[in-house]
Amino acid sequence: MKIARVSSELRGETDRLLTEIATQFQIEGAALVGIVKVMQHESAFENGCDMKVKVLPDGPEIKITQALGKGSDSCRLDPGAIANTVSAVEHSSIEGADLFILNKFGPEEAAGRGFCTVIGSALELGIPVLVGVGGACRQDFDKFVDGLAEALPADQETIRAWCYAAMSKLPEIQHT
Repeated sequence: MKIARVSSELRGETDRLLTEIATQFQIEGAALVGIVKVMQHESAFENGCDMKVKVLPDGPEIKITQALGKGSDSCRLDPGAIANTVSAVEHSSIEGADLFILNKFGPEEAAGRGFCTVIGSALELGIPVLVGVGGACRQDFDKFVDGLAEALPADQETIRAWCYAAMSKLPEIQHT
C-alpha cells in the first residue's frame, strides 16, 4: 500500500503543489485520477472560501462550494457537489491509473463519506495515493489510514520523488 499525505501551514500551498505536480505528471504521460483545485478560479466570497476542482485527467471542473449569504462564517462546502465530484471520479475508471491525487481530505472524508471509498479502491488496485491534508483533519486522516500514510513535507521535489518511487512500474515517464 502506497499512500502519502502532504500538509502545509501556508494557506493554499498544498493545493498549489498538488495541482502543479498533477500538471507536470500529465505532461510526462502519467495516467492520473482524482481531483485537484482549479487555481485560476476567483473566489466570489470575502473569506476566499470558494473553490472549483478539476476531475483528473480531463475534467470536468466542478464548483464544490455554495453561497450561504453575506456575512456567513459557516463551511461553504456543498455536500451535493462533493457527491457529484466523487461520482465523476468513480466513473472515470480508476483501473489502470498510475496515481490517484486528492487535493484535500476534508470534513466529508473525516465523516467517512466523500472520497473514502475511492481512496480504498485505488489502494486495493495497487494505485499509489497522494492526499492533501489540512491540520483540522489530520487526526481523522491518520485514523482513516491507520497511521500507514507517509507524511511528506510541502516541498515539490520531495513529493515528486515519492510519486516517482511509488509509480516505479512506469519506465516511460520522463524523470525530469
